[in-house]
Amino acid sequence: MLGQLPQVDHPALLSQQIPFADAAIYRLEENLALVQSVDFFTPVVDDPYKYGQIAAANSLSDLFAVGARPLTALNLVAFPIRLLGQEVLQQILAGGDERVRAAGAVIAGGHSIEDDEPKYGLSVTGIVDPARMLTPCGCRPGDQLVLTKPLGTGLLTTALKGEVLSEADIAVAIEGMIMLNQQAAAVALQVGVTACTDITGFGLVGHALELAEASKVGLQIFLDQLPAYPRALEMASIGLVPEGAHRNRDYYFRRVIGQQQADPLLLDLLCDPQTSGGLLIAVAPEQKNELMQKLVEAGVPAFHIGTAVKDADSRLQLLTA
Repeated sequence: MLGQLPQVDHPALLSQQIPFADAAIYRLEENLALVQSVDFFTPVVDDPYKYGQIAAANSLSDLFAVGARPLTALNLVAFPIRLLGQEVLQQILAGGDERVRAAGAVIAGGHSIEDDEPKYGLSVTGIVDPARMLTPCGCRPGDQLVLTKPLGTGLLTTALKGEVLSEADIAVAIEGMIMLNQQAAAVALQVGVTACTDITGFGLVGHALELAEASKVGLQIFLDQLPAYPRALEMASIGLVPEGAHRNRDYYFRRVIGQQQADPLLLDLLCDPQTSGGLLIAVAPEQKNELMQKLVEAGVPAFHIGTAVKDADSRLQLLTA
């Protein structure tokens, strides 16, 4: 569909030169670029304040994925005010404001419309030095892959919506979704990693393949080392797999090797669409331990999940111990 639209060709639009760029990046001057992104979605939890926090953290993630410093955010609201009332909306907005403030940015305004179903998110703006920004393009054969949050938010929020689990049952995953990727990005910049992207709706499978294609490498994923939030695999075992996971599998598995021998539950985890997921970071092998140590010291989970290899077709190879 996008291929039918006029193509953008502007020398200042740096993101047009970055395959699968996580945000729009526009050069203002030699050492300064504007970074913008936007995201919003329907509630993934019942608590309106936590929903606002999660939506804001998710919206800000694209800035952190390129190493940008967020400056401002605009609220995007679609809400049935007559049905749910003003107090619920106030709690959503307060949750979003808390995460934006935690990121060092400010809410500068927004826009709202009446709608039958709540939707909330942010349009976010930040800045980055183009010479130091993170991209998915620099991964090299031999680089090690580190993931900064467990997987399974799609499985767990599907179970929550189906009233199979409560918010208390998925409290660890909720805290993970609320957590900003800010510290993870800061450590990645400090260490000097080779490539980075965040894991959201296309699941680990989709975003890993995008990084592989952008960097012109293949990736080996240690399937039995994938981290999962508590009870995520249990939900997969009883068939509570979100529709997005099936779409990810249908689209991306044509470039996945080793799926026939793999545990089906781990394949569900691989395809699970994430809300406010972590960063997937590629780092030179001699810097892997430093990266993981600094992430942990910064309070960020760190999971070594794979390695980059030569592969002209940029495929994903699944390995098990």
